Amino acid sequence: MNAIETQQFDTRSLQQRDSAHYMHPFTDTKALAGRGARIITRGDGIYIWDSEGNKILDGMSGLWCVNVGYGRHELVDAAARQMTQLPFYNSFFNTSVIPAIELAELLTEITPPQFNHFFFTNSGSEGNDTILRMVRRYWDVKGQPQKKTLIARKNAYHGSTVCGASLGGMSYMHEQGDLPIPGIAHIEQPYYFEHGKGMTPEAFALKAAGWLEEKILELGADKVAAFIGEPVQGAGGVIIPPPGYWPEIQRICDKYDVLLICDEVITGFGRLGTWFGHEYFGIKPDLLTFAKGVTSGYIPLGGVAVGDRVANVLIEQGGDFNHGFTYSGHPVACAVAVENIRILQREGIVERVAAETAPYLRRRFTELADHPLVGLAETCGLMAGLVLVKDKATQSVFDPQHEVGMICRGYCFSGGVIMRAVGDRMIIAPPLVITPAQIDEMIGLIRAALDSTLAEVQRRGLL
Repeated sequence: MNAIETQQFDTRSLQQRDSAHYMHPFTDTKALAGRGARIITRGDGIYIWDSEGNKILDGMSGLWCVNVGYGRHELVDAAARQMTQLPFYNSFFNTSVIPAIELAELLTEITPPQFNHFFFTNSGSEGNDTILRMVRRYWDVKGQPQKKTLIARKNAYHGSTVCGASLGGMSYMHEQGDLPIPGIAHIEQPYYFEHGKGMTPEAFALKAAGWLEEKILELGADKVAAFIGEPVQGAGGVIIPPPGYWPEIQRICDKYDVLLICDEVITGFGRLGTWFGHEYFGIKPDLLTFAKGVTSGYIPLGGVAVGDRVANVLIEQGGDFNHGFTYSGHPVACAVAVENIRILQREGIVERVAAETAPYLRRRFTELADHPLVGLAETCGLMAGLVLVKDKATQSVFDPQHEVGMICRGYCFSGGVIMRAVGDRMIIAPPLVITPAQIDEMIGLIRAALDSTLAEVQRRGLL
């Protein structure tokens, strides 16, 4: 056992220090101070441990990102080597660094053929900020500066910067900070459980994609620059679009000369059993955003894959693209990303997801649909979501004020598995290295948490 495994922690002291100084993202700081944060101290494989010594199966890959699992010394070594040789230099003033060059070349190998240029950021949020500016620059250069509006979807998540939160379609984020900013419009999400009842999935796919065409015509095709969407909506609750939705979106974008952007921050680097999620759905975007899985979360890095349609226009026009960051192409982050991608390649992880673990997860996860609280259980690759319902026969849901999803999340955590609650939709996205045996373990822990949740709602008289 190493030192961290045997180390004793004073949890209450850590919680007090945390509350005194650390402001957490997306958190009610006052409420957290009252109960204290869960302190995570180490990770190995698909498991993490807290300061109380509890072992927890990480069903969310950290935050959708630890694709190759915790404790990969190859990534630590890659960072250490680069820190020793060149810990930092910028990409301004006509300079470059070798790891950024190597990463851009490697991304050219694993992305579809239209992607041959890459812009590096520190996060997916910054990637989407970059895309907004790049899209508008593209249409300026094309002599159509009036094409400025980007269309996104309600309940989408594209980051929490001013631009990213505006592109996202979450009303609770828009309520703070006078968002969205001008030049961004939203259409409804393709959520069959909520909007498609009484229709076949295929018919609903056409209807949902049709909302994009309606919005383009409402705004004027000469004003619309691009449409952005996650192949599968992640933070929105693992909203899986019905068959035919994405090809129809592609057709509409092509028809009205609108750029197609895929936000691959969650679905990139193997999550769906393809290197990128849009490949799973058979479409050809002009730009894509990436982050998270590019380094398996070991160090911050994000970026934009720029398709030839956009890149060639910007390059041939010449002139500065007046945008970037101090840490764009950070050598340590890029070195870790290169090694992370090599691990995915060497170990055939993406192929294993497609052939083995994703089909197995689908079989085991959908078995949860027999639980009295579950109205729907569905998967796409190594992403999955289930809906907690009050009545299975009518598919009626609980009153949101009862926060049944959070009750379930609490039982998941205390029972040894991390499952995220999005309202009353419970979701997972485990590390890509999870095995079938570990999937069995995870499903068992989830079912136990559902049983405890059922008993709790019965005690409260919520059924």
